[in-house]
Amino acid sequence: MVDFVISENLHARLNEADWLKDSCDSMRLDVDGSVSASFCMSPQSIRFVERVSKMSTHAVVINELVKAYSTGLKAIDGVTLAVDEGEIFGLIGPNGAGKTTTLRILGALLKPTSGKVTVLGHDVVQEQMTVRGLISYLPEDAGAYENLSGREYLAFMAGFYEGDAKKTVDIGVRIADLKERIDSRIKEYSKGMKRRLLIARALMTAPKLAILDEPTAGLDVMHALYVRERVKGLIKERGTTAVLSSHNLLEVEFMCDRVALIDHGRIHEIGTPSELKGKYGAQNLEEVFMEVVKHAA
Repeated sequence: MVDFVISENLHARLNEADWLKDSCDSMRLDVDGSVSASFCMSPQSIRFVERVSKMSTHAVVINELVKAYSTGLKAIDGVTLAVDEGEIFGLIGPNGAGKTTTLRILGALLKPTSGKVTVLGHDVVQEQMTVRGLISYLPEDAGAYENLSGREYLAFMAGFYEGDAKKTVDIGVRIADLKERIDSRIKEYSKGMKRRLLIARALMTAPKLAILDEPTAGLDVMHALYVRERVKGLIKERGTTAVLSSHNLLEVEFMCDRVALIDHGRIHEIGTPSELKGKYGAQNLEEVFMEVVKHAA
């Protein structure tokens, strides 16, 4: 549990909930700060509601998210966080920590067991198709149609979206920046070239939310640097929001405004890279990561 001081605004709302008095130590609130149900919520979740109540716009709100499988294993166990519009938010943790499961639920590809997730105010379960129209999701193991050229692939994908397909493809070609190789068959591309093409596919439609799972996994230094700088530049230029996961913590530190450290399906820390390094007296996020995982074990 986390220490937490309730603001006067939220404290007043809690005091108005006479029917909840003496029923539990902490009240369950909606994301807008209004009391909605008579069951208890952790101090971490109350802190989350407090933060949300102070902010004006959120691209993503995740509240008490749980994903359990038939074996009883919880891949996600009460994840609560909010991502501001225009923010690049990083989700980091060891293998099996719950990163990809969280991203798949956020992308409306996997239904949660319980909890609530919204993208720009739209519920990912109740408004699945609306959410999919607002986002672009790039999984770690994404592939492309290898008998198409890069340009043909971008044109094919652009056809699924409204608007000027040719203009969208032109944007994708500029993002990928593969020069004359954009007209080569994808099966002739290196891994780095394919990833650049897939990043272009994910960003050429100007999504409101880009979800990127390990965007530079397996890339050499040159391709990784290109993807990293291109993604950050485009997102900041357009005011898009991005949620990404990565095992490259130096990359996360360079790209992300804030990060969450997740392990065993639970969030253990959230903050800016500078805040987390200061809290743990660390030189970089790798040192923070090792400290958090050590204490979470």
